[in-house]
Amino acid sequence: MTNNYAEKMKTMGLNFFTLAMVLVLWTLIAYWQKSPFFATPYDIVLGFVQMVTVGDVEGYRLWSHMLHSLVRVSAGFAAACLVGIPGGLLLGLYPKIYDRTRILVEPIRFISPIAWIPMAIVLLVGFSRYIFVIWVASFFPIFVSTLWSVRQVNAVYVNVARVAGASRLFIIRKIIFPSILPSVIGGMRISLGISWMCIVAAEMIGGQMVGIGRLILKSAMVTRMDLVVVGMISIGFVGYATNELIIFIEKRIFRWRAAVSIE
Repeated sequence: MTNNYAEKMKTMGLNFFTLAMVLVLWTLIAYWQKSPFFATPYDIVLGFVQMVTVGDVEGYRLWSHMLHSLVRVSAGFAAACLVGIPGGLLLGLYPKIYDRTRILVEPIRFISPIAWIPMAIVLLVGFSRYIFVIWVASFFPIFVSTLWSVRQVNAVYVNVARVAGASRLFIIRKIIFPSILPSVIGGMRISLGISWMCIVAAEMIGGQMVGIGRLILKSAMVTRMDLVVVGMISIGFVGYATNELIIFIEKRIFRWRAAVSIE
């Protein structure tokens, strides 16, 4: 127990040391550049204070931007999970369906979510635009990880269950789904990261003036680079927090799994 605590404290200390070195280097480069478009860490701290106490040029405070973006990302991500997991499971269980439709599915997978923005602007309004862009961005990582993990399930387990007289629903619920769950959660984590990376594009077309992505765009238009960085850091930390939440849930579900290490 003591060794584990000491190791955690050491890791935390090294993380803070790395962050401090980055901030020192950042400050040195900022003072060397002497550019109004290169904000120093101190400028960014002042920007955070402004966003928390006063707000942006329209009076929206940082917590409001973060809350709206979190709701939009969560909704789009949830929609991707609700469609991607059953869809991947279905096409994984019935590979003939996938083989006969892959000429349509696979090309769509490589289209950038940004390319769908004109269609979203024309066909959708308001909140549905955010959902659509985030859904397009996060659907395929979940779908593909589910689809291919089904094909990796050990056939011996399935055949033994069939010999014992298990129903198809029992096999899916008790054998296949628990086997693919680690890969599905891994795909969800990747998808969540992509969702946060696309929030700026999603909020660019949503028509509302609140959201972290909108904060970045508004600040860039008035050359408030300190507030641009505030928005970027906010996305990073909120995304990090949501990712840690999934990791926590994953560890609770898969307590029996030990991390592989060569140290």
